Amino acid sequence: MFTVNGEALKFVAWPKIARLSREIIVTEKLDGTNAQIIISDDGTQIAAASRARLITPEDDNFGFAGWVERNKEALLQLGPGRHYGEWWGKGIQRGYGLDEKRFSLFNVTRWNKASVDGPFDVVPVLYQGPFDVVEVDKVLNALNTYGSVAAPGFMKPEGVVVFHTASKVMYKKTLDKNDGHKGG
Repeated sequence: MFTVNGEALKFVAWPKIARLSREIIVTEKLDGTNAQIIISDDGTQIAAASRARLITPEDDNFGFAGWVERNKEALLQLGPGRHYGEWWGKGIQRGYGLDEKRFSLFNVTRWNKASVDGPFDVVPVLYQGPFDVVEVDKVLNALNTYGSVAAPGFMKPEGVVVFHTASKVMYKKTLDKNDGHKGG
């Protein structure tokens, strides 16, 4: 018997390769803390999480779980599933000169400013069109020159997230320390 890594030999196809020259969506990368709202399949229960764990108002992450609990009825309108976003503003990372904290959804292919009605927003779309690094650099230069779109007047935005729609992969490019690890 022919084995590979202890398993009987079987055919495994090479995966399809996404075409690079397809649409990208460039959004502002907000510097806060990753957060998610989880809504049960029946749409009646809600939970909060950070990047790494479930959180509660008693074991919170910058007050996000408490905010979810206080805004439960409005947030349930998002519908069943996991809704990822950034919890940002006063007291979190850059702060953006805000007097409050905000939650902005990441999934701009599902949500946009016109489709959300509640105590939350959507990350700003800064470019949508064919893949082009020149366009990405133009967006970064505009952020660097004119400041944040999410928090007008804040002149130290973090950068952008580029979502390649064909490969369904996200890439980030920041205005400072772009090649280094955030903690390094």
